[in-house]
Amino acid sequence: MTTIEETLVLVKPDGVARSLTGEILRRIEAKGYALVDIRLVEADRDLLAQHYEEHQGKPFYEPLVEFMQSGPIVAIRVAGNRVIEGFRSLAGTTDPTTAAPGTIRGDLARDWGLPVQQNLVHGSDSPESAARELALWF
Repeated sequence: MTTIEETLVLVKPDGVARSLTGEILRRIEAKGYALVDIRLVEADRDLLAQHYEEHQGKPFYEPLVEFMQSGPIVAIRVAGNRVIEGFRSLAGTTDPTTAAPGTIRGDLARDWGLPVQQNLVHGSDSPESAARELALWF
């Protein structure tokens, strides 16, 4: 059974600053997923507070919000069969040092020794998160 779902993908400020947006989009399209909507966003604190609400109060929260406000973000609505799971696999594990070769993070990201991991992309982790996050960004 084919179930088309949508997910939010964010190219984080480090990906935009390093001119990797095109390569990330290329990998999403090469996987066969559809780019439904794309926008360049200067995220404000309110949007990021809503996006990362489950992390409020954790030690990495403030550095994360500061990092996400440090430059433009490319927000992408991506559609496809099992796209949530598929994009997370394509992205690789959150830690770029251990992310598998062939993944976005494994090939293009690294640990810069900063207070928050700059790992190029975000992808929704469940259908519920995708619906909530897409409503915030689009």
